[in-house]
Amino acid sequence: MELKEKKILVAGAGISGMGAAGLLAKAGVPSVIYDGNTELDKEKAYQKLPKGAQVSFLLGDWEETYADRFDLLILSPGISFKAPIATSFYERKKPVWGEIELAFHFARGKIAAITGTNGKTTTTALVGEILREHFSSVFVVGNIGIPFTSVALDTTPKSVIAAEISSFQLETTIDFCPEVSAVLNVTPDHLDRHGTMENYAQTKLDISKNQTKNQVIILNEDDPITREMAKKSSARPVMFSRKKELSEGIVLTGDRFVIREDNRETEVCNLSQIQLLGGHNHENILAAIGITYYMGVPVDKIKEGIRKFQAVEHRIEYVDTIDGVAYYNDSKGTNPDAAIKGIRAMNRPTVLLGGGYDKGASYDEWIEAFDGKVRCLILMGATAQAIADTAKRHGFEDILFADSFEEAMKLARENAQTGDAVLLSPACASWGMFPNYEVRGKMFKDIVHAMKE
Repeated sequence: MELKEKKILVAGAGISGMGAAGLLAKAGVPSVIYDGNTELDKEKAYQKLPKGAQVSFLLGDWEETYADRFDLLILSPGISFKAPIATSFYERKKPVWGEIELAFHFARGKIAAITGTNGKTTTTALVGEILREHFSSVFVVGNIGIPFTSVALDTTPKSVIAAEISSFQLETTIDFCPEVSAVLNVTPDHLDRHGTMENYAQTKLDISKNQTKNQVIILNEDDPITREMAKKSSARPVMFSRKKELSEGIVLTGDRFVIREDNRETEVCNLSQIQLLGGHNHENILAAIGITYYMGVPVDKIKEGIRKFQAVEHRIEYVDTIDGVAYYNDSKGTNPDAAIKGIRAMNRPTVLLGGGYDKGASYDEWIEAFDGKVRCLILMGATAQAIADTAKRHGFEDILFADSFEEAMKLARENAQTGDAVLLSPACASWGMFPNYEVRGKMFKDIVHAMKE
């Protein structure tokens, strides 16, 4: 599509919307930004755009007839494709793109695209680290914090791009086609938006919908949903497993990470050479090995990238030890499955901080994973009572409630004993108490550092 000839509407004046409008402006393509906030400060908004950007604003309540004025809608991932602004375009059979689709139309080079319920950020960051060992032009983008739209015009045909992509972003892809895709796992999450697990899983698989058999999708053999995806994807499936001895694929056998291909076995590294803890991180490493190997990175470079890599901030991140109590920030544990991995990584009695925004998840398996390890559960946020009720059904009664994050931290310190861990792994999103999990994790670390001082 030749965008310069189209009338383009960008939905939302947040980070994603401004990034999309900024990319269009840099490419010399005019656009209109729509936002429901009639009090939006246009002058401040213009300051976030490239100088001389051909951008105007449409503010106030959405009217369906507005869609008649435009040829294309760019939708921010925070806005559902079922929202009135999107359905107005769909009903007129006009295209709706997300930021990933927009960036893809301007980017050059090869893309490794990573999705899954859990492990996306760590895996994408690790893939970026490995790619830098071999390629000179590497971009790490997407849901990991750097919008793809902000760097798309900086890429060249020799660039490689590691992109963390959420299910929200995949809802609005049309032509997006990575060289290598990966679906790490699929467990219940965002069902308030996707409705059913079937819809959610299909959205994840859409990461590969435009790939051919000459391209690769990396899938988790140990996850029943991703295992089934191998039968459905148009790309060539390559499986990874830390539990099974696959004859073909990427496996953890004993303490060795190996690639098995064409009846050959190549060792990449072993457990003594890595810095990431926990079985979930071993899965992330297996996936990263597969992704980078099929992106063309030599095995010795893959090993070097893995050896250098350290844990991602906010994901089972050790903060400090105070009075014999170790504090761990797992603020990125925003759903029960991720939080289970946080609990399993602890090797001592644990005071656990949980609760937050209600995404419609079930907490039974999370409570069952306590397995005698959790000394005390401190709950906050909208889900506090629901989690407490679930815990009691499973016979767990050591529960405290906090009205604020500061109070929760005070209770954690009072109830932790020498030799314990205090773990922030909420099993819930931060919305309602914090803008995002990063802010929540930063507050946790700030309070721990203040306690130390």
